[in-house]
Amino acid sequence: MKIIHVEPGQRLSLQRHRDRDELWVALDPGAVFEVAGRRFLPEVGERVLIRAGDTHRLGSDGPAVRVMEIAFGHFDEDDIERIEDSYGRA
Repeated sequence: MKIIHVEPGQRLSLQRHRDRDELWVALDPGAVFEVAGRRFLPEVGERVLIRAGDTHRLGSDGPAVRVMEIAFGHFDEDDIERIEDSYGRA
């Protein structure tokens, strides 16, 4: 489990994982979830399950936001496949 912080108006890389599912829980208003081609603005406390292989990205629709991420399966940060990234990591 970890808490992910997204700076105001920013978004993290579009990515997927081969060996794990993730559960995201919105902790602040203004979070943007992109999962398997769908984009939505969750309410605080809203959850989404991301299956292994699904593309996903976190962002902020204005303020800084926090999202709790819980991983299920084999957790290894090396299994991140970055598809698109604003910070040159893809």
